[in-house]
Amino acid sequence: MAEKKSSADLALLRRFWQELVVRRVLPNGLTVLVKPDHKAAVASVQVWVKTGSIHEGRDLGAGLSHYLEHMLFKGTSRRTGRQISAEVQGHGGYHNAYTTFDRTVYYIDLPAEHIAMAVDVLADMVLHSTLDAGEAKKEKDVILREIDMGQDDPDQRLAHTLFATAFRQHPYAHPIIGHREIFAQITRRQLLDYYQTRYVPNNLVVVVCGDVDPEQTVQTINQRFGAAPRRALAPVLVPDEPAQLSARAVHEAGDFELSRAGLGWQIPGLTHPDAPALDVLAMVLGAGDSSLLWQEIREKKGLVHTIEASSWNPGTSGLFFVSFTTDPDKRVRATDAIRAVLERAKRTGFKSAQLRKAVRQLVVGEINTRKTMSGQASRLGVAETVVGDLDFSRAYFERVAALTVEDLRRVLARYVVPEHCTAVSLNPKPTSAAVTPESSAARARPEFSEIKLPNGARLLLQRDDALPNVHLRLCALGGALFEPTDRRGISSLLATMMTKDTKRRSAAQVARLIDAVGGSMQPMVGNNSVGLSVEVLPADLPLGFGLLADAVLNPAFRPGTLALEREAQLAALRDDHDNVVSHGLRLLRRRFFGEHPLAVGAHGEEADVSKVSPRDLAALHQDVFRSENVVLVVAGDFDPPQLEKSARRLLLALPRGAVSRRAATFTGPAQPGDTEERQPRQQAVVFEAYPAPAIGDELFHVSEVMDELFSGMSSRLFERVRDELGLAYYVRSERVVGLDAAMFYFYAGTAPGKERAIYKEITAEIRRVMSGGVGADELARCQTRLKAGHRMGMQTNSARAAQAALNVLYGKPANDARDYERRIDAVTREDLRDFARRYFKPAWRTRLTVRP
Repeated sequence: MAEKKSSADLALLRRFWQELVVRRVLPNGLTVLVKPDHKAAVASVQVWVKTGSIHEGRDLGAGLSHYLEHMLFKGTSRRTGRQISAEVQGHGGYHNAYTTFDRTVYYIDLPAEHIAMAVDVLADMVLHSTLDAGEAKKEKDVILREIDMGQDDPDQRLAHTLFATAFRQHPYAHPIIGHREIFAQITRRQLLDYYQTRYVPNNLVVVVCGDVDPEQTVQTINQRFGAAPRRALAPVLVPDEPAQLSARAVHEAGDFELSRAGLGWQIPGLTHPDAPALDVLAMVLGAGDSSLLWQEIREKKGLVHTIEASSWNPGTSGLFFVSFTTDPDKRVRATDAIRAVLERAKRTGFKSAQLRKAVRQLVVGEINTRKTMSGQASRLGVAETVVGDLDFSRAYFERVAALTVEDLRRVLARYVVPEHCTAVSLNPKPTSAAVTPESSAARARPEFSEIKLPNGARLLLQRDDALPNVHLRLCALGGALFEPTDRRGISSLLATMMTKDTKRRSAAQVARLIDAVGGSMQPMVGNNSVGLSVEVLPADLPLGFGLLADAVLNPAFRPGTLALEREAQLAALRDDHDNVVSHGLRLLRRRFFGEHPLAVGAHGEEADVSKVSPRDLAALHQDVFRSENVVLVVAGDFDPPQLEKSARRLLLALPRGAVSRRAATFTGPAQPGDTEERQPRQQAVVFEAYPAPAIGDELFHVSEVMDELFSGMSSRLFERVRDELGLAYYVRSERVVGLDAAMFYFYAGTAPGKERAIYKEITAEIRRVMSGGVGADELARCQTRLKAGHRMGMQTNSARAAQAALNVLYGKPANDARDYERRIDAVTREDLRDFARRYFKPAWRTRLTVRP
């Protein structure tokens, strides 16, 4: 039975292994990979440089790879940094980069008709950057602040501590960004030497995936990259990590509210025969709510808020690790309990059902990488650059399919042993007192069909068989305006609890069923909505739909499960205090919205959440999930007539009627003016907020363009504050949007003492917009970027289902998203000027500074 199940799962992947991928090596040694995919008129162009922080040689620990990644956006012999951003965004593209231990990747996602531009820009950046001395100095200051920010991020600190403790000889011991003391001493000469040595054609891989012609694309790449000469490329010695002979432990204390901990064990690399078994073992132990550790340590013993297991092995060695968050007084007990579970598994082994579930999860994960062009290109990049074999996916899954439960027990006993364990933790201190029309090659997706049932419930269907995937989403108006004033955050708990116990099944049974088919069942909550989603393979749609219907119609809200999930939500709220931006935004919302429900985020406040009872949840569920307030959306590969029958039975079983929301009036900021909050952090964060249009307001799309105007690497605000003045590592705008009120806010992370200078620049930029200073080209770039981003954002079934559901809940047509581009194009420079004058009034300005 297990073999048949694995074979059926692998059959879903064979179609992908048979898809065309063109691989060419140019005369100069550069490798080209092109995969045509005509599902959508978009493409991803990526340049993979086979160099990362482990390849920095005598400058190991300096963060040269990451530094260089930043600098390649600062200008070439043909383009300034500003021109790079403007050109990419002017064609509707999104560009970025990232650095890992073993590679640096630069990419542009954009409408497919503009790939020649993307190839040209990336070739110019990668091969012809000037590394200007002035820019290098400013970027060094930016990265120094980024390093300080990492010290304020407890999850980053935990990861750095784990790697630095587990590895003694291997360069994995050093952070990718570098050690502050070493990085601060790096010169432009060192950076230039590294660039000229490592950024050579025979060390590059160019990957393109999307609505493209392969031969024409190869020719375009050859034209832009082919003239660069092949160069000598000396191998970099990466020492192997010697076997760990005894346990290691590092436990630190700081300004935290929760304990974060990790247990790690050295394992071999990705190409080792045991790698697939270790991956599957990690999933059995700690992937999903039905995993062994989640059930034993969180659900049964209540010792952790979150727990997961991972197998990380991209090179010749890696780590198998278990990470968890918990209350400080439970860390030791949680650690002991985890070790007890692992030791028991070595004795008793695993069940075939657990193996089948993990294999299914891996298959679904592989399918999910195919949802977007960027995901497909990244998968090819890993296969070529990290593994060196484009057929790796097939070989890997064939090895996965051959695994037995005895293989899992064997690798657990071989690698996860007490004497080789590295234990680390962070704990609180001890208490003391231009987009163009889609290309003709792209396959047009059908519109959502809308069916309104006699009881007022709405059903939206969109069949698309491009992938073997089905997404179900049931949503209702909910959130801030529908919660009792003394139970803020209850909607979030309600959504979570609906994915747990029902009157027919326990939470553990629900988790086992959905995990066994590699599916997902997720809560959904926002400022204005609440619900849940299920995503499965087409063959598992009856199970997925049954779980969704049971969750909606028969939730149980059992006290024991509520106690666990309530504490997890409280832990997440406490975790926000450890993130200076999240903490600052919570304070800003209170000052800005005052008594309005949007003053509190979707996850509520600790005092309110702690009071939520099963009766409270049942009452809110009864109020919100009524027929006239509910939308069910199905998108993906399914049989519409059959699905419609099941959907009608579910929707007609809902209680009839509508729902009323709380009366709320917003006339302006509750506490405008300036205020300051002191926090024990390395960085300072500034916030500046103003009113904005609500969801249904006629100026909503103007606010979309305005938000884009102030955000992104090519925005005038970013270029001025970060690039020209070097005042901040990040600066942008965002919005909190509700049904009847909204907040438009700026925020920036900076070094203490520079807050006033940033406020001055924000004010200057607002005045420029008020005076009509936005140029036609500047507006066009914003519009192009928004339209392209919308196109790329709608690639997945889940994204389209979510958008359609919200459209109908907000009183718009289900397919309203198809009119998005027209509305964005209709925004004029005068609209932006008038918007700024209407909303960005000094009397409404609400500033908050969070500083050490």
